[in-house]
Amino acid sequence: MTQPHPPPLATLAAALAWGEQCLYGLSDSARLDAEVLLCHCLKVNRSFLYTWPERALDTATQEAFTALVEQRHSGQPVAYLIGAQEFWSLPLRVTPDTLIPRPETELLVEQALVLLPSQAAVKVADLGTGSGAIALAIASERPQANVIAVDNSAGALAVARDNRDRLGFSNVDLRQGDWFAPLVGERLHVIVSNPPYIGAEEPEPYRGDCRFEPATALLSEDAGLADLRTIIQAAPNYLTPHGALLLEHGYRQGAAVRQLLTLAGFEQVVTIRDLNGHERVSRGRLPNTHRPDVTHR
Repeated sequence: MTQPHPPPLATLAAALAWGEQCLYGLSDSARLDAEVLLCHCLKVNRSFLYTWPERALDTATQEAFTALVEQRHSGQPVAYLIGAQEFWSLPLRVTPDTLIPRPETELLVEQALVLLPSQAAVKVADLGTGSGAIALAIASERPQANVIAVDNSAGALAVARDNRDRLGFSNVDLRQGDWFAPLVGERLHVIVSNPPYIGAEEPEPYRGDCRFEPATALLSEDAGLADLRTIIQAAPNYLTPHGALLLEHGYRQGAAVRQLLTLAGFEQVVTIRDLNGHERVSRGRLPNTHRPDVTHR
C-alpha cells in the first residue's frame, strides 16, 4: 500500500483535513482517528482542535503526526499507536501484548455488577485479564471486592500491573498462569472471562485491528469453543454455592455456551444481547447445594 505524502501541515485545521483524507476509506472513523492522533502529538483534548483551528504546528509535531497517520494508513490500530484505550471511563494503557478493550465488553462488566453487592467483601476472578480492563472496571465499582486478575502472558500482566498501579486499585491481585492454575484453593463468588472465542476458520482475525492483536487472545480451537468449554467445566470447582460464571462469547455461540453451562450444573442460565442485538454474554449460577470438588481445595 502506497504511503500518503503530506503537503505542508501549517495549522491544526490543515493537519486534520490531510489526516482525514489519507484515512478515508481505510478506517470507518477517519476523522476521529486523525483527531485522536493529533491530540496525542499535542497532548491536548479534542476540544482544543476546534477552539484553535488556525494554531500553527511546529515541524516536530508535523513530523510526528505524519508518521502516526502513515502507520494508521498501513492498518495499525489507533490504540496501539497512542498506547491507550478508554474502557469503563478508565484510561488504560494497551500494547500489542494485549487485546484492545472494546465497548461491547462493558456488557460483561454490567452483568457482573448486577450480581455483586455494593458493600460486600466478595471475591471475584477475571480470567484472561489482558490489560486488566474488566478486573479494574469491576474494582472501580466494587471497592470492597477482592478481584483476582489472571493471565498466562507475562507481557499482558505487566500492562495490567501498570494500569492497576497507575489508577491506584489496591483491591486487584494479579496472578500469572493458565486459566484456573493460579486459583487453586480459592473459593470465588463470581468468575468473569472474555476468553479467546474465534475459530481459526473465521475471517475476523484477518481483518481490521484484529490483524495486529495477539492471536493467542483471539483464537480458540473447536470453532472457538475450546477455551469456553475449559472454563465452564472447571469453574464449579472454584465457585462458592450459588456462585456465578459470566462469559463473553461470539454472537453465534450463545446456544452452545448455554448448553455447556447447563451440562456443567449451572442453573438460571441466560444470554444477554449487546446493543446491536447480538447474543454476547452468557451467565449461570450454581445451586445453593453445590459443593466444590475436594480435590481442588
